[in-house]
Amino acid sequence: MPRPPDCNAALVLSDGTVFWGRGLGDHGTAVGEVCFNTAMTGYQEILTDPSYAGQIITFTFPHIGNVGANREDVETTTPVARGLVLRNPITAPANYRATQSLDTWLKHNGLIGLSGVDTRRLTRRIRDLGPPNGAIAYDPRGIVDIAALRAQALEWPGIEGMDLAKEVTCRQTYEWAETVWHRECGYGRQSNPRYHVVAIDYGAKRNILRMLAAHGCRVTVVPATASSEDVLRHRPDGIFLSNGPGDPAATGVYAVPVLRALIGAGKPIFGICLGHQLLALALGGTTRKMPRGHRGANHPVQDLLTGKVEITSQNHGFIVDPESLPRGIQPTHRSLFDNTNEGLRVIGKPVFSVQHHPEASPGPQDSHYLFERFVALMDENA
Repeated sequence: MPRPPDCNAALVLSDGTVFWGRGLGDHGTAVGEVCFNTAMTGYQEILTDPSYAGQIITFTFPHIGNVGANREDVETTTPVARGLVLRNPITAPANYRATQSLDTWLKHNGLIGLSGVDTRRLTRRIRDLGPPNGAIAYDPRGIVDIAALRAQALEWPGIEGMDLAKEVTCRQTYEWAETVWHRECGYGRQSNPRYHVVAIDYGAKRNILRMLAAHGCRVTVVPATASSEDVLRHRPDGIFLSNGPGDPAATGVYAVPVLRALIGAGKPIFGICLGHQLLALALGGTTRKMPRGHRGANHPVQDLLTGKVEITSQNHGFIVDPESLPRGIQPTHRSLFDNTNEGLRVIGKPVFSVQHHPEASPGPQDSHYLFERFVALMDENA
């Protein structure tokens, strides 16, 4: 594709396809898996979700950046996404909560992006052929070496087989008491918890921890590499397995033995996203990479236990193979987009998990009841 005028940035896929655009955010080059997200709101939460480690995010919604950025709508301190691709240029902020433009926020956080891209064409390419490796580059002088970028995309090994949880997990154990945000008063504090939950951080979003705190839990967060002894010495009433990036089979090398020991301890366990996949591996199931992944805030999921359909927020590129689950493991949720597994529970034990994100942020709140289900299990096992 010839270089259009006024373009100083490009996304180059491993197959040689070039998408020219106008640079935004930080200068430089980044390599990763190119995916797409269909959410219409919450771009700041998406860009700070640790599950996007190693990925360049294509936003299908064209008006990204129009409400600016602020210090509250973040899911981790340091974003780990590799870059972003937009259709329209970023406009001036138009929201009372904005403290800076998205472009300024991107610069401060080292994120590289480009606008002016035909995101429909790129999304169709990902939909039809799967998420490619790509290299994104922005140079204000307009110096973009297409051949070098393609070589970087070709050399990058891809997310399959990568353990990225170690890159995004906390480095030491800490306590969490912040509760969910309210319009008039911001975030609250949990001062009178009923239960103590240990959350294993494979790349936890802050709003998950806020939801646990809001449901009456004192939360102790431990690193992804914590042993079962590290978890149980806190004497938790329940154990939470967080979301996170990368290939669950790679993370499972050290996580699965720990989870098997924790399941044997008899404590209530609740897993989300990567935590769901790791739990399935610990129970004897298998996982596999999806053809294109689920990333958005409008995914219909059916709760097979109640028949209820909920609209969910999702961000994952791997799934649990339900046919691999042994006896005694019951699938509890399924995607109504492609019938993939969205949840499981262990019959006779207080252990369950879901693939989607019930904490939303961004997205609908239809699945908040799952936190209540977790608390009810702790009530029963108190």
